[in-house]
Amino acid sequence: MKEILHVLWAHRTMIKSNNGETPFSLTYGTEAMIPEEIGMPTLRTVKVDMIKNKESLETNLEFLEEKREQEAKSKAMMEKYYNVGVHNTSFKPGDLVYRSNEASHAKEGGKLGPKWEGPCEVTKALGKGAYKLRDYNGSIIFANMKRLQP
Repeated sequence: MKEILHVLWAHRTMIKSNNGETPFSLTYGTEAMIPEEIGMPTLRTVKVDMIKNKESLETNLEFLEEKREQEAKSKAMMEKYYNVGVHNTSFKPGDLVYRSNEASHAKEGGKLGPKWEGPCEVTKALGKGAYKLRDYNGSIIFANMKRLQP
């Protein structure tokens, strides 16, 4: 628990690979100063020219807009990468699907047993990804969409 502040500081000041910026600089618009820099007088902390400081702040605001654009591009690229693997499927009554066999294949066939069982017929869509199925024996099974495959 004692080290949490140091861990948070390290996380906030570490450059992230997806956007090349630190979380601190994205939040506050400038790089963080380590505590040693604050305690020891330096040109950065002691001599502050108000005119140059104002110009620097205006420049930082201009760069902030560029950083936001870069962040939007980075976010779009990550969304595109993520959405490649996401398939939005829904099943209608009468569709044949395979059901994940996670619980029962451990007993029957071990890790080399079949991972899917079926086909099962979708009899009703219950909402929020839940489906009522009828298996090949005629018994009724309820399953979530995450455990079904067309």
